[in-house]
Amino acid sequence: MKFILITGPQAVGKMTVGQELEKITNLKLFHNHMPIELVNPFFSYGNQTGKRLVRLIREEIFKAVADSDLEGLIFTFVWYFDDKNDWEYIESLIKIFRDKNAEIYYIELEADIEERIKRNKTEHRLIHKPSKKGSSGSDDKLRQSLVEHRPNSQEGEIKEKNYLRINNTDLDPTTVARMIKDNFSL
Repeated sequence: MKFILITGPQAVGKMTVGQELEKITNLKLFHNHMPIELVNPFFSYGNQTGKRLVRLIREEIFKAVADSDLEGLIFTFVWYFDDKNDWEYIESLIKIFRDKNAEIYYIELEADIEERIKRNKTEHRLIHKPSKKGSSGSDDKLRQSLVEHRPNSQEGEIKEKNYLRINNTDLDPTTVARMIKDNFSL
């Protein structure tokens, strides 16, 4: 069993890289917005009930995959490294797989803000994340998140042996997925 966490700031390409990695491995992709989009017609992810339901769905999917005969799971998440709650949440999710002796891999993506703003508006992104459609001020929110949080780690902050950081500003998702697969022999 393998668990791959792809992290990085909004619109860095986590989902798209995850989709490409899913194509070239036997791993299943569970991108961060899947439960958000499921819950969103009923409860906004911005309120307590929406967040609780999204967390519940994630945890149950993780437990089911960890108990299954699937080869593993790819999960994408915006991890704010300056937020203690995010560290605890990530650890609680990873623990589900660690408890089953899964191999854990940390992939961190980074890209220039200008490139991320371009990616923020792509049709592919909006198809898979419908709640982002018509979101006024999306670019401003993306910029503001950099002021309020730190969505990339500092050097040496992630101490796991299976860790890879990739600046994908000028790389296509297929190339990045291949780099991940080759680096970890997935």
